[in-house]
Amino acid sequence: MIGNDWDNILKDEFNKDYFKNIINFINKEYTKKNIYPPINKIFNALKFTSYINTKVVIIGQDPYHEPNQAEGLAFSVSNEVSKPPSLINIFKELEDDLKIPFPKKNSLIPWANQGVLLLNATLTVEEHKANSHYNIGWEKFTDNIISKINEKETPVVFILWGGYARNKKRLITNPKHYIIESAHPSPLSVYRGFFGSKPFSKTNNFLLSNNISPIDWKIE
Repeated sequence: MIGNDWDNILKDEFNKDYFKNIINFINKEYTKKNIYPPINKIFNALKFTSYINTKVVIIGQDPYHEPNQAEGLAFSVSNEVSKPPSLINIFKELEDDLKIPFPKKNSLIPWANQGVLLLNATLTVEEHKANSHYNIGWEKFTDNIISKINEKETPVVFILWGGYARNKKRLITNPKHYIIESAHPSPLSVYRGFFGSKPFSKTNNFLLSNNISPIDWKIE
């Protein structure tokens, strides 16, 4: 289903009734409504970032729900659309933190290719309806993914932006890992602790201290 080591790691989940119910539900929804991301991009976060390569996890809530935005990676949108406000604020903090010029492009695939798992807790959404697929079972699946990463022997950075993501801290119990928490980058909360939180330099400093190659956060 995924095409890398996640297939074996998650094989038990794929065979559980709740997961089969999710797939049956969304397959029907895609035929009747506008659902995002495109059906072939639902599992992009896992496809671009294998389990063995995961060294940073950024947790989002659910995909962008406007046309042509969602591409299966938390906070990321295609390069063909305008930047959503949260992504703009992420790039502003990146510029302030690491002096990386504000990117012209939008897609965070370059981060995913380096081991940054951009995981939404809910993997699908109905057009114009945020959180519309909350409670269909996705969270059970993605909580299991977080728990599997928590079992890794190699240190991982978990970046938790906002209260929703911070609730996932209960799943991160391995003392080898590093948790970075702050307010969400949305305009409603960005001045409550997101700006100035320096998640990108903190992440790289931790990785380097554990002899792990840092992330090149530039988007080109």
